[in-house]
Amino acid sequence: MKKLILAASIAAIASSSASAATVYEGKGLTYKLKGDFQVQLRQDVGKDQSLDVEFDDLELKNSVVYDLNNGMKAFGQLDFGFKDAAEDKKDGSKLEEAYIGLDFGSVAVSVGKQNFATDEFGVEAAYELRSDADRFEAQGTDGDDTIRVDMTLENAYVSASYEIEAEGESSENGQSFDVFASTKVAGIKMALAYQTMEATPISDSKDTWGISAAYDFGVAKLAADFSTTEDVADQYNIAAIMPVDKTTKIAVGMLSIEPESGDDVTEWYANVTYKFPSQKNVSVFAEIADTDEDDVEIGYLAGMRLKF
Repeated sequence: MKKLILAASIAAIASSSASAATVYEGKGLTYKLKGDFQVQLRQDVGKDQSLDVEFDDLELKNSVVYDLNNGMKAFGQLDFGFKDAAEDKKDGSKLEEAYIGLDFGSVAVSVGKQNFATDEFGVEAAYELRSDADRFEAQGTDGDDTIRVDMTLENAYVSASYEIEAEGESSENGQSFDVFASTKVAGIKMALAYQTMEATPISDSKDTWGISAAYDFGVAKLAADFSTTEDVADQYNIAAIMPVDKTTKIAVGMLSIEPESGDDVTEWYANVTYKFPSQKNVSVFAEIADTDEDDVEIGYLAGMRLKF
């Protein structure tokens, strides 16, 4: 689930957040381990769906940072997901991210298997969606041969990435150039994103762009985004997050997809999350969702999440 207009920071710093467990620290080296375990009792939105146990996510993230002095750091990230293994799929455990880079303070450069810059885009606040969250997610937001630059300014965040075509190599999966930028003006958080992607050497490139905005009214955070892929589809998202108290929040939202061919689809959801006051990284949640598609039944879930 994406955050409501990501307050992004440099990838190396984000992976070493305060919630991670420090395994080792000394002689300029910091090794941290971060986990995200989420198990749901869920019946998906759809036709003839059955109640079962789903895993989203089961992740372990390894972060290594070396202090090179003079404000420079070297970092590495190695993340594994075990969702498929828990659900007895043939793929089993999955390497999700593997990259290294240099952090110069306000700018970081990384190379490897990682998310594109446009992965930061989006305002949806659902636990699960039947549809893609936005047009960038529909096109693809990660690669195996990715060079990424993240820059944090005084009141702005800018990220750019390039997926190398790697033609003829085992990691060949097309090429993509992505840019994401966010800022806050008069209390409004705004973001812009652009992607041009060529999925295979013989396919035509597709351009996708998006814009989003969010504002915190105190009693509720309201946000909306629009994204479009040329000659494919337009998509809208509206979301609201309302804090009930310090431990509980309610989120409601809807998305609408208008494809160039085929029927429009509208999906809505509502969820509630409770974080235990003594341990904010432990939460329980529940959600209901539905779409306006024919012969589709309402979906629901309840689950628990542990992070460190």
